[in-house]
Amino acid sequence: MFVEAELKKRGLEIESLELGEVHLKRTITDSELQELTRVLHESGLELMQDDKAILISQIKTIIIEMIHQDEELTKLKFSVFLSEKLHREYPYLSDLFSKTTGMTIEHFVILHKIERAKELLIYNELTLTEIAFHLHYSSVSHLSNQFKKVTGLTPSFFKKMQRRRRINLDDI
Repeated sequence: MFVEAELKKRGLEIESLELGEVHLKRTITDSELQELTRVLHESGLELMQDDKAILISQIKTIIIEMIHQDEELTKLKFSVFLSEKLHREYPYLSDLFSKTTGMTIEHFVILHKIERAKELLIYNELTLTEIAFHLHYSSVSHLSNQFKKVTGLTPSFFKKMQRRRRINLDDI
């Protein structure tokens, strides 16, 4: 809504507007671009025009949405899912992502799956087995091994730590 309001304020007609992507009815001038970039930056947003930067952002968004928001992760192999979603060959996406971010897509996925596992452990609504199933790990031990590699802690120790940090409302 903020981006839409700023574009309209500047008399820029929007052809289409989706989360993270805007198409204008005309090409904007350099001065309009500079002003828009400044206003967005002041609001904590970034204007991306580079196709590769946009593609990296789309990859990250798909991964984050898939892991943190989808109730059910895709049943497709992730490389196939990503290729179909972005209409690009996976080797190209993987190479671009690695060269740009300094980490593989797979490592980025693992980091986000572990963050999601931590979140689910803190909520304490699912067992470790259910979390492993929910995040499409082949087994609890696979999740536990990745969790320990990333955090240095076992999932059960992490869960115990969280309980100790929390203070009962009655005790405050």
